[in-house]
Amino acid sequence: MLVTSRSFAEYEAMFGLTALPASVLDCCAGGSGFTAEAARRGVDAVAADPAYGLPVAELAEAVRRGTTAGGSIVGQNADHFVWDWYGSPAARDDIRAEAAKAFLADRELAPERYVAASLPELPFPDGRFELVLCSHLLFTWADVFGLDWHLRALREMVRVCDGEVRVFPLVHQGAGEPVAFLPELLERLALPTEVRQVPYEFQRDANKMLVISKL
Repeated sequence: MLVTSRSFAEYEAMFGLTALPASVLDCCAGGSGFTAEAARRGVDAVAADPAYGLPVAELAEAVRRGTTAGGSIVGQNADHFVWDWYGSPAARDDIRAEAAKAFLADRELAPERYVAASLPELPFPDGRFELVLCSHLLFTWADVFGLDWHLRALREMVRVCDGEVRVFPLVHQGAGEPVAFLPELLERLALPTEVRQVPYEFQRDANKMLVISKL
């Protein structure tokens, strides 16, 4: 189980966030610090991930392993990553370490914000959140989860959303190949969608998110 820690600043850039609505779901959030910071700013923020079902000590260890495993993926595909946004590998490591610390502290302080759940089934009522975010699951693991799974996952995020669903990135993990079934997926989804550029690039050319609107 890969439990990655990303920061609020990374989320702002990955998802082009300039302001947050009243309620946000970070879906399959891992050890990210986004929910902790969003809640500190007064947002009704909830994170969902199957890892939250682990005992506290095991979850903390999974977060630690996730940082190491993520670095291994980058190292094995070094030519497919750029460092403009982070500045250096050391800076990225520092950002991720702080995000992990914020996550673990908030998980202990407010466990109700962290729900053990996984796509394509979420334990939330219809229209519960104004914004639903999904980072580095859909499309990233398209070699593991196929078109039908992605369709069910997107429909489930849309179900619990009353505004926008945003998914980043739109390429495979590692070498960052395009996802061949993306056009067919969007056609079958049959909802208003937009592929929007964002001010973040780590995987080379992975600087776009999918926006699904219910507005």
